[in-house]
Amino acid sequence: MTQHILVTGGAGFIGSHLTRRLLERGDRVTVLDDFNDFYDPRRKRDNVAPFLERDDYRLVEGDIRDDDLVDRLFAEGKFDAVVHLAARAGVRPSLEEPLLYEEVNCIGTLHLLEAARRHGPEIFTFGSSSSVYGINKKVPFSETDEINQPISPYATTKRTGELLCYNYHHLYGLKTSCLRFFTVYGPAQRPEMAIHKFTDLLARGETIPMYGDGESRRDYTYVDDIIDGIVAVTDLAPDFEILNLGGAETTRLVDLIHWLAEELAVEPRIEYLADQPGDVPITYADVSKANQLLGYSPNVPIRDGLKRFVAWYTNQPTGE
Repeated sequence: MTQHILVTGGAGFIGSHLTRRLLERGDRVTVLDDFNDFYDPRRKRDNVAPFLERDDYRLVEGDIRDDDLVDRLFAEGKFDAVVHLAARAGVRPSLEEPLLYEEVNCIGTLHLLEAARRHGPEIFTFGSSSSVYGINKKVPFSETDEINQPISPYATTKRTGELLCYNYHHLYGLKTSCLRFFTVYGPAQRPEMAIHKFTDLLARGETIPMYGDGESRRDYTYVDDIIDGIVAVTDLAPDFEILNLGGAETTRLVDLIHWLAEELAVEPRIEYLADQPGDVPITYADVSKANQLLGYSPNVPIRDGLKRFVAWYTNQPTGE
């Protein structure tokens, strides 16, 4: 059955991949995106360009903090589901602009939930983050872990978003799901994220800045696996769930750099720097709950995903 789905942040990295998947299976998609300058907006324009002439696609340019715009959009849209991915992203920038992160990620999310309460739909999927686990010492991270030690404003705003989603489920019956994404990568990844940034520096023969001793570990998740999880939980529409979506394996930072260098056939030059405030030593997803509920199982191991990413990067017409 064809659905009409609103994707906030739909011009971004994950949002544009989700849009493509939904259109391919026959859904109608409305995207709300403000094309802000967190990174070059032309990249987002490129992401949406393939969809603009389609009858089953609509692009609305606007800010989720604009309450009047959001209310009109929901009143007119008659959506079957919302996938809320719009956010100010990134741990380190949130240390510089915590008020902006609060306004966009918390107040903006509240505008969307209020509009959904007033006009529908009842299905609301929220893009959260593994950063909510903070300095959790137990690995892998489970949805039942206590998460009382977030160490960045970004992480705090994502946890706040989860709590707001629960409020609207409990008070108004919205079917809300919160998906904790673990370091998503793949074609069109944001340029400041490690895999894209390191690939670009290596390809240009420049030095890689490595914070810490290289022993920090991340659970990198290929974007196709993340999209599988988003689509599955939105279709299932459970009453309320918090779910990890990750690759379920960890990679040392120093190994990541060397593997990317291998794919590019270059020798890496590394500059060792002090640890960054707000960074956590490890992320590692326990995905057993998502597997049980959704049949979620990550299909792209890190070495395969890096190979795919480098192939995409080297085929960019501008040379990235």
